[in-house]
Amino acid sequence: MDNKETSRSEIASLMERILYEVKKVIVGQDHFLERVLVAVLAQGHLLVEGVPGLAKTLTVKTLARTIRGSFKRIQFTPDLVPADLVGTRIYNQKTGDFTTSLGPVFTNLLLADEINRAPAKVQSALLEVMQEHQVTIAGESHQVPEPFLVMATQNPIETEGTYPLPEAQVDRFMMKVLVGYPTEEEEFVIVDRVTGLPNDVVAMATTEQLSALQRECQSVYVDPSLKQYAVRLASATRDPDRYGVADLAKYVSFGASPRASIHLIEGARALAFLRGRTYVLPADVTDLVPDVFRHRLVLTYEALAEEMTADQLIQRIMQHIAAPDKPLETHVKVAASS
Repeated sequence: MDNKETSRSEIASLMERILYEVKKVIVGQDHFLERVLVAVLAQGHLLVEGVPGLAKTLTVKTLARTIRGSFKRIQFTPDLVPADLVGTRIYNQKTGDFTTSLGPVFTNLLLADEINRAPAKVQSALLEVMQEHQVTIAGESHQVPEPFLVMATQNPIETEGTYPLPEAQVDRFMMKVLVGYPTEEEEFVIVDRVTGLPNDVVAMATTEQLSALQRECQSVYVDPSLKQYAVRLASATRDPDRYGVADLAKYVSFGASPRASIHLIEGARALAFLRGRTYVLPADVTDLVPDVFRHRLVLTYEALAEEMTADQLIQRIMQHIAAPDKPLETHVKVAASS
């Protein structure tokens, strides 16, 4: 038992040190940064929506430096082709052989900047690597390094020259996070840091240690009632009539897939882990519901005409489906150790 407690305190200390190093560069954006760490621990992918200049790229780049991981950025443009992402076969005239040139997806943290500016065939090139963590080139599979995280950004204010993301790809993102402007006080600190001497970021963990954190995160206990709650929320988006929200049916063409329930529980585990617990509370689940569900709802034209957002529909559903009572800590610890 003492060894377990020591291990947990070391893990908490390591996460604190990683956060401290990132916060030396990033000001504010606590919600966004927390979601990035949740995605890393839960081995999920992140879709980020925010206007330019909100440190989306800098956050991922700084995180990569703190874990000694490799970082690559792809600027999505209309003339991009799938080979620019995953790689291709190259013919060598001297030897008469073909060699495989691997693309920029072979990294630990991949930033797909303005992902909706490339056509669907390019976006779809990420499908296999996001789900299977491998790329197939000329019938040969190549594994990407572990840990592997895709963070994609899109700009909400410029829609000219953009392409909608395929639903199959959107569903592979664990969360969609909305990044807002900093407060006046935070912006003052940002200006002061950027115009002053740069802060050096120190690598606090290796990729092997991060992989160990991911494995430890999977041991966080989730009460069956919380899993049932996640399933009920996802089911309510698909069949509102069964859950007393029949008036929402006209606003939703397609609801959340079972992958949403899975990602919600995996994310809640990571969030509880970040908060220093070995068990998940209802608050861990409810905090993540909007981020996990908002990009999975396909709204009808009627919803768009009435200016209904996915977040508003999700809040209505959460009001009708109550979270389970707070699990007793003693019961959870007994169940977790059994």
